[in-house]
Amino acid sequence: MSRRVLVTGGAGFLGSHVAAALAGRPDVELVVAGDVRRPQHPVDGVVYDDCDVTRPDGLVPLLRRHRIDVVVHLAAIVNPGRDHGLEYRVDVDGSRHVLEACVEAGVKRIVVSSSGAAYGYHADNPEWLRESDPVRGNDEFPYSKHKRLVEQLLAGYREAHPELEQVVFRIGTILGPTVENQITALWDGPALLKVRGSEAPFVFVWVDDVAAAMARAATDGPPGIYNVAGDGRVTVPEIARRLGKPVLTVPAGLLGFGLRVGRRLHLTVHGPEQVGFLRYRPVLANARLKDEFGFTPAKTSSEAFEAYLASHPGVARR
Repeated sequence: MSRRVLVTGGAGFLGSHVAAALAGRPDVELVVAGDVRRPQHPVDGVVYDDCDVTRPDGLVPLLRRHRIDVVVHLAAIVNPGRDHGLEYRVDVDGSRHVLEACVEAGVKRIVVSSSGAAYGYHADNPEWLRESDPVRGNDEFPYSKHKRLVEQLLAGYREAHPELEQVVFRIGTILGPTVENQITALWDGPALLKVRGSEAPFVFVWVDDVAAAMARAATDGPPGIYNVAGDGRVTVPEIARRLGKPVLTVPAGLLGFGLRVGRRLHLTVHGPEQVGFLRYRPVLANARLKDEFGFTPAKTSSEAFEAYLASHPGVARR
């Protein structure tokens, strides 16, 4: 069956890679990248159209105009700032609007980029989180909370609208040649920060692997919920050794106090909730992705990190 796919957030970092992966598939008839802006480097074979998920009145006409049967919903605000109201409108209300439009327009499948953050940052998280573990995104961390709320919304739609198939990807830290976010910023300074008593390992996944998984999800992949991460994990001391930088180990209480003062003085957008983010990072098991979804990322977590370093030569010390 030939698919006609809309990618919300299609002009963004991940969206551009997903649109390109879909455009290269023979079983995809049309790829529409919907966004509030146009990309600097349009992808050949991709149609660009206006799509603001915070304005629901335009979504159904967009879906019907292009006769869309699959939506890949990527529109979100990844890097938190001070405007949590805007983040909620895009992440939560926007997802609700997209789901409502999909049902009204008769879309057959929706693929949603969730996050490991949906599990939350908790001291009692298991060593490896699996899809059967509860979604407990923290209220004090808006991005994590929003991912939890969106997943609850999706669960409701699976009950009320089983005709709309869902593929939900809980994605680890995405690395790529142009990526810059709050995770990569942790590596840019003269030392790496580590909370005392916490290993806080990372699971990484290379952007091309995420795009390939998304393309499969939009076409011939099975519905379901899947963690998306490369094999293995990488600890802060391992990253520090690879970067040639020292590790600064700080007590959790002292770090929380410093962040509280820093945000009050407008020196940082982060507050004491960031301690949990650094201390209890979700570590995603990817067995279901490989065994049930039928996709194995080409790069492990360690290989994705090495590829990031190769494309960002100024990060590691010589």
